[in-house]
Amino acid sequence: MLDNLKLNGDGTAEFSSCADDFLASVRDDAEKAVKELIEIADMKAGEIFVVGCSSSEVTGTHIGKGSILPVAEAIFDAIMPILKEKGIFLAAQCCEHLNRAIIVERSCAEKYGFEPVCVRPVAKAGGSFATTAYERFDAPVAIEHVRAHAGIDIGGTLIGMHLREVAVPVRLSVKKIGEANILCARTRPKYIGGPRANY
Repeated sequence: MLDNLKLNGDGTAEFSSCADDFLASVRDDAEKAVKELIEIADMKAGEIFVVGCSSSEVTGTHIGKGSILPVAEAIFDAIMPILKEKGIFLAAQCCEHLNRAIIVERSCAEKYGFEPVCVRPVAKAGGSFATTAYERFDAPVAIEHVRAHAGIDIGGTLIGMHLREVAVPVRLSVKKIGEANILCARTRPKYIGGPRANY
């Protein structure tokens, strides 16, 4: 755990002293990882990029034990401009207390026919990253499921349920964001048919 991290009794955490260098490093790693994954996955405008993020794990705390808003904000601020520039939708995964629901822009939900549900994430029920997305999106909505074209799991948040059916693991040059391991995936259409099929 970081020396300048203070755990609160309500299951959240905060930095007890300046953590500018750490947050700058987190931003840099998140930006590099997302750019690399978008390129490898050959993502196009209008596609969906899912992010599961444990701000606790990024700071070396056990997942769910210390939601840290400044960390989530640093990661969001690093990746959102990249996705926006390319016209890719961000899908922010909530934590298990909201059954890993997803926060997206209303325009994404409308494009793909996702049905909104009534819930708003907060740090202790949804997580800091989903909360940040909800607060920063133009018109946020919560949905229960998404079928993303690619995604990044920061700290073991289990994004697999929100990827399209055939997920392909992707190894990046970036292995961690902060103290959190990352796992990435792209997806592809299914191969069908037999030995005579052409792909």
